[in-house]
Amino acid sequence: MKEILIIADGIVAKQFLERVCTDLSSDNNYKVVYYNEKTITDKKATQVKYFNFDPTSFSKLRSIFNDSIVEVFIVMKKKFDTEETYKNIRILSKDVHIIILDNWKLEYEDNHLSLLSAGEILTSRLFDFLPNVSVIAQNVGLGIGEIMEISVPFGSPYVYRHISAIKQKNWKISAIYRANSLILPTKSTMILPNDVLLVIGDPNILRGVDISIKQEFGSFPSPYGKNIYILIDMLMSCEKEIMNMINNAFLLHSMINNQKLIIKVINPTYSKCFNKIKSYNTGSTRVFIDYEKSDFEKVLKEDLKIANIGLMVVNNKIFKRYKTQLYDAKIPILKVGNYDFSKIKKSVLLPQNSLEMEKITATIFDISSQLGFDIDLYDYDPENLSKNEELIQHFKNLSAMFNRHFNIIKSKNNPIMELKSRSDAIEFIPFDKDVKDANIFSLFTTNFQKLHYKLENLYQVFMPIGEEK
Repeated sequence: MKEILIIADGIVAKQFLERVCTDLSSDNNYKVVYYNEKTITDKKATQVKYFNFDPTSFSKLRSIFNDSIVEVFIVMKKKFDTEETYKNIRILSKDVHIIILDNWKLEYEDNHLSLLSAGEILTSRLFDFLPNVSVIAQNVGLGIGEIMEISVPFGSPYVYRHISAIKQKNWKISAIYRANSLILPTKSTMILPNDVLLVIGDPNILRGVDISIKQEFGSFPSPYGKNIYILIDMLMSCEKEIMNMINNAFLLHSMINNQKLIIKVINPTYSKCFNKIKSYNTGSTRVFIDYEKSDFEKVLKEDLKIANIGLMVVNNKIFKRYKTQLYDAKIPILKVGNYDFSKIKKSVLLPQNSLEMEKITATIFDISSQLGFDIDLYDYDPENLSKNEELIQHFKNLSAMFNRHFNIIKSKNNPIMELKSRSDAIEFIPFDKDVKDANIFSLFTTNFQKLHYKLENLYQVFMPIGEEK
């Protein structure tokens, strides 16, 4: 069996010995050297042997030292005693690993020595208890910040979002601590206020995740990304369609908390419209002209990797042609409508699947709050079965958090027919496989997602829901 030598003196040493006796490993034997009876703990263990003498005495220390000792802990309250004991141990062995609790900023050139700064350890633990400070695991893994605890404040954009709706690239939410209980999350687990997330990943990425989680409501398009993006194929869209998308994007850019508006142009045609687009490259608007690449799908895939896109603006033509690619992008898509965006006063929802809708409601409230829109929720229940009661309660909770009014419109009639005539609304739709696969053969379905194209005159935001594969 391995032997561990502990040189102990003082209250910290006593607490350390209590921990050793409580959480004893069956694979180790311990020798404890002390010279003050007050250092000895009342807890006893058969694997711990005590020796009462002054460890600064080389001859006495040599009498108990042997080659079975693989590690030495020096936990003493006096600097002189610590230094002399260290010298004695080094005379007895050049290679044995020594751990010293350092209260004095000691300096030794010794590859087999670990100095634990008492001040730094205490300061670090105190700092961990400050509000909104992430705790980095230091005694497990690499200890470089690849394992982190992040508390979720009440106003975080991650609150009331499902794990599956959060893009986790090079990082992962591995566990959730809630009300003194451990939760191993699934894709359907919802994050609640005051949860503590145990996250694992690239340390540099986790620092950004930490900042993102602790942002307040009103942070959309975060956490999807930071920028609004338009991809314009000038051979595909006419000047009127192009300017309609750009004007709507500029309006959104002025109203929500994004970082940049990125306009990407492929297949440029020299015209007044093209010159006008180039003139927008100023301030927080960036215009990129690609004279070489002409494939919409390939350019979109490349930009999704580098442009930090949080919201993409398209029109009906683009959405229909590239619906599968936009679905795969897993970012919110705004499809512009046929009326002036400035006329919009309400966000509207037609809940088909309560679980899907729950995944995106926090983001819907975030966007609506930034834009100043109240929310109309159509409770379409012809048999009065009240299938949406839980979802409605969820909306009430978010309504109070965001201080944003929502209105329940109960109807036995098909709400699509009612919405068709509206020109004051923006519709939010879970971007699921039903939306992706919808076509003209979906005409007779009762699934609202499949019938989204019947409301193509409306402004529509298609929200990714992170479906399980």
